[in-house]
Amino acid sequence: MNRVFSGIQPTGNLHLGNYLGAIRNWVAMQAEYECIYCIVDLHAITMPHDPAGLAQATRDMAAGILAAGVDPARTILFHQSAVTAHAELAWTLMSIARTGWLDRMIQFKEKRGRDAEGPSVGLYTYPVLQAADILAYRATHVPVGEDQKQHLELARDIAVRFNGLYGEGLLTPPLPVIGAEAARIMSLRDGTAKMSKSDPSEASRIDLTDTADAIAAKVKRAKSDADVLPDSAAGLADRPEAKNLVGIYAALAGTSVDAVLAEWGGRGFGAFKPALAEVTVAALAPINAEYVRLRADPGHLDAVLRGGAARAGAIAAPLLREVYNAVGFLR
Repeated sequence: MNRVFSGIQPTGNLHLGNYLGAIRNWVAMQAEYECIYCIVDLHAITMPHDPAGLAQATRDMAAGILAAGVDPARTILFHQSAVTAHAELAWTLMSIARTGWLDRMIQFKEKRGRDAEGPSVGLYTYPVLQAADILAYRATHVPVGEDQKQHLELARDIAVRFNGLYGEGLLTPPLPVIGAEAARIMSLRDGTAKMSKSDPSEASRIDLTDTADAIAAKVKRAKSDADVLPDSAAGLADRPEAKNLVGIYAALAGTSVDAVLAEWGGRGFGAFKPALAEVTVAALAPINAEYVRLRADPGHLDAVLRGGAARAGAIAAPLLREVYNAVGFLR
């Protein structure tokens, strides 16, 4: 069976964008792949963070992933810092990765902004650690969104260069998962910006921890426009908020945007938003209930993560030994 690796930062509560953009896909892939899912706390410290809250944020993320349907009995779920092979392999790969490759990384440029000297070296080398995350497990496939395609290509370039220097077949160049495109969920306050935990407005996102009343209130206040809904997806082209709300409905109802508009075309948001709130509550209520139950049992969450780390470490250790032997370290 092909092996999938994917990771997510411990940003606390999962929101609807995380769920529809990644985690729901993780759950579905368990039926087709051997899956390894990682809460990437090493990546989290490349930006300013709250040390006192990192451990709890890691547990909260684990609770959300499990509540959404990831099964730790058949899927490996762990936190990155618990498996030292990630950092060890990353250092080795940094020795053969080229600075020119990293200079071209768009995400670093976006996060750096105009602060030319402020970002950490860790943020600059983030893509190499990300490559190590994947390559340590000989992952054959990685689910990626549009904003991560460049990082996956870098992982492939690093694997190919390493194999060329030290021996073919040592590292496995990963492929993107080919499948249905994940939903791209935007802010409820701005249809041109991704839904994000970092947005200071809680009204901008639906958290998987929100109650039914909170979800209904956020949907009711979500930014829309005065026009009625069109009868086809083409009519949403210049209406980002309308496109976002219709896309959320389609994703949660398991249907297409065109099917939603066939039903709702010609009607306004005063009618559509209550229906969207109902669909959202129905989809998230079971996840919310399970999240609350899991979060109340930190000992269980820690045990799941420790067990996952032991299984992940057992897979990564032989690969790291091969890499160390190949580069000539005294063993």
